Amino acid sequence: MDVIEVLPELHLLRFPVGQAYLWCDGDELTLIDAGTIGAGPLIADAVRGLGLHPRDVRRIVLTHFHEDHAGGAGEFAALSGAPVLAHRLDAPFVRGDEPGPPPRFEDWERPIFAEVAKLLPPPSDEPVLPSDVRELEDGEVLEFGGGARVVSVPGHTEGSIGLHLPAHGVLFTGDAVAAAPEHGGVLMGVFNLDRTRTVESFRKLAALDADVACFGHGDPVIGDASSALREAFERDHSQRPRRAARQTGTPASR
Repeated sequence: MDVIEVLPELHLLRFPVGQAYLWCDGDELTLIDAGTIGAGPLIADAVRGLGLHPRDVRRIVLTHFHEDHAGGAGEFAALSGAPVLAHRLDAPFVRGDEPGPPPRFEDWERPIFAEVAKLLPPPSDEPVLPSDVRELEDGEVLEFGGGARVVSVPGHTEGSIGLHLPAHGVLFTGDAVAAAPEHGGVLMGVFNLDRTRTVESFRKLAALDADVACFGHGDPVIGDASSALREAFERDHSQRPRRAARQTGTPASR
C-alpha cells in the first residue's frame, strides 16, 4: 500500500484496487473508505507512520458498500474503536444484514471487471463486520474538516455519498466520479447500479465548489477541481451523450 500526501491535512492510501483517505484535524483523524478485506492492519500502519495511533481515528466514513471500499472497515474499526458511518440505504449491506445488489454491467465493462476481480481477495474470504454502523442522511454535516457535508449521490449504489468540505475546498466523490489510470482524465465511474442516476450524481458533484477532488479510483485533481469536473461532465454527458469511458479509459485497477 502506498501512502501519498495530497495536502498537509490529507493523505491518500492506495491499494491494489481502489483507495482510502485519511483526513487530519490536529491529532484527530477521519478515515474515508477502508479498502478491501485485509486492509485494516495496513491502514493502522499508515496511521502510525504519520506519528499517530489508530485510536486517534474518530470515525470511518464509507462512500458506499462495495468490497473495495468497505471490506476493511470492520477490521480497522476493531483496531481503532471508531464507529463506521454509511448512508442509511447502504448501511444494511455494510452490517452484513443482507447482500448488496450487484452492478448492472454495460457489455464493455465486463472484461474490465474480470481483470479487476483478479486483484480482489478471494470470494471465500469473509469480512470482519463492523459492530457499530451509524446511518447518514443527505445534507448531514460531520464534525471534521471544518464541517463535512454528506452529499447523496445515488447510482453507483443506492446509498452512495460524497463528502464536501467547503472550508478547505475539498470534495470526496466516492465512485460516482473517477480519474482514468492512463492519463488522469476525469470521467464518470464504472460498474454502476443505475447509470442514469450516476450521470445525475456526477452533475450534482460538478456543481459544487472545490479546489481538490478525491476519487475512489485514480489520482486526485489538485487545483480548480470544480472546473475539471464540469468540463468532463459537459464533454461526456451534456446534450449528446458519449460513451466516454470507452474513449478515455477506465479506472480499472486504481
